[in-house]
Amino acid sequence: MGTALVTGATSGIGEEFCWQLAAAGHDLVLVARREDALRALAASLTNVAGVNAEYIAADLSTEDGCARVAARLDVGGPADAQKPDLRPVDLLVNNAGFGLGSPFLDNSLEREINGLNVMVRAVMTLAHHAGISMRSRGRGAILNVGSVASRTGTYSAHKAWVVAFTEGLAAELKGSGITATVVCPGPVDTPFFERAGVDMRATPSWLMASPDQVVTAALDAVRVGRVQVTPTVPYKVAMGAMKLAPRWVTARAMRSVPHM
Repeated sequence: MGTALVTGATSGIGEEFCWQLAAAGHDLVLVARREDALRALAASLTNVAGVNAEYIAADLSTEDGCARVAARLDVGGPADAQKPDLRPVDLLVNNAGFGLGSPFLDNSLEREINGLNVMVRAVMTLAHHAGISMRSRGRGAILNVGSVASRTGTYSAHKAWVVAFTEGLAAELKGSGITATVVCPGPVDTPFFERAGVDMRATPSWLMASPDQVVTAALDAVRVGRVQVTPTVPYKVAMGAMKLAPRWVTARAMRSVPHM
């Protein structure tokens, strides 16, 4: 099995990616901000699944944080700084992200820029380094986490970019042995909304996906080289409807959706 690098690895969907990949025999490179949480997760993955789990404590909203993760992705590629003790990354999972929690003009510009850096700039930077390294070996996969919100209005601009970027990258990589996939889940039962200050208690449970559902659908899509996947039936229908509906209809319908 190969090695997967997962950003935002210590909670929610990111942690589920780690456990499912470990269960399939993949070694892991865990990326998140908190070193204590990374250390604990790495130890659990090694003890339970018997895989090698290294970690990089990095804030992807900063150039330094991105650079340290990018250097790990360079291993095995043309920019490799001769690190024979490390295995090349075969799967990059760009999962890190957070809800912005309020309308654009009510939020601080600093928080908005941090969101842009984590959910757009870091995705582009890491995909570039991973893609070049993978291309030199003729194999690999890049998996980006988008959202059904890419068709709505609030933090959607970042996720809309992720979807468009992944679609373009997949077309560019066709025939190279490397694939690019974007998963677009609806609301997922994780601490994401609580951390963003968004009250989701009124949301029916059948509209909330589990991390297991999202990750299983995403990894299945990667295995068959599918470009885009939306887990769970309600949001497959919603995505299809939003693609067909006029933009003004979608915007009006989404006014009642909490800001993320």
